[in-house]
Amino acid sequence: MTKLTQWLWGLVILGSTWAALTMGALGLELPSSCQEVLWPLPAYLLVSAGCYALGTVGYRVATFHDCEDAARELQNQIQEARADLARKGLRF
Repeated sequence: MTKLTQWLWGLVILGSTWAALTMGALGLELPSSCQEVLWPLPAYLLVSAGCYALGTVGYRVATFHDCEDAARELQNQIQEARADLARKGLRF
């Protein structure tokens, strides 16, 4: 099962539970204070997911690791390519 499938199943389960509770499909009589919290719950979850995603991206950017060995290797390959092209008559 892929990660997307897991997320979609979780959203289906949460969505159907929310719909059943808010529409009264289970026959439960919830207090009005619970109804007031239950109705905007998807919006709260969406904003929370957005904040989590933004925080995760910010953290990953802040802790991004440099690959100094790979950069050195790439610079060497660029120098070799320039030398090879110079031998073939290309001028930079």
